[in-house]
Amino acid sequence: MSPRVVDPVARRQAVAEAVFRVVVRDGVEQASLRNVAVEAGLAIGSIRHYFDSHDDMIIFAVEALIHSINQRVMAHVQSLQDRSDPRRPAERVLSEVLPLDDRRRDEAVLWLAFVTAARTQPSLVPRAERLYDGLRTLCRRALTAMSEAGTIAATHDVTLESERLASLLNGLTVDGVLHPDRMTPELAVSVLRRHLDSL
Repeated sequence: MSPRVVDPVARRQAVAEAVFRVVVRDGVEQASLRNVAVEAGLAIGSIRHYFDSHDDMIIFAVEALIHSINQRVMAHVQSLQDRSDPRRPAERVLSEVLPLDDRRRDEAVLWLAFVTAARTQPSLVPRAERLYDGLRTLCRRALTAMSEAGTIAATHDVTLESERLASLLNGLTVDGVLHPDRMTPELAVSVLRRHLDSL
């Protein structure tokens, strides 16, 4: 009987998903090598085979989260070229970062957990900054598309408005994670829509 071949890429991804489940359920501080191994159904030695340290495992998981969010958002970015009603594509793209369903809610929980952990874990700072910058870049792209289509006032400073919009999205995300019964998906979308309309 030949030994079972393990795909290292798939195994590392499976470990990242186990990290996600632990963090969503119990917080970053509970995502130890041992707890993640149990969650993934692996021996702790298997985790150590793919990751040099706990830090390495967490960094990989954050990178996997960033990649997942980027893939989904970028699938919608092309729609910003729709000149018939640029506000609707902008709303659709920007809604991808809000906790509007189970998947996006889990991603928002992970985002909040990891960026909060970066305050005391220097290895996470560059990843937190990528998330911070990525949101602002997305806001700038959406508002630039609206500006080029003439649907926002020419007097608006797109750079400043991008910061304002990113702050609004951050607030809606935090409220949606911490107070989901009050900041419902419907309310979050309505607030975003009203903001875009106000421009």
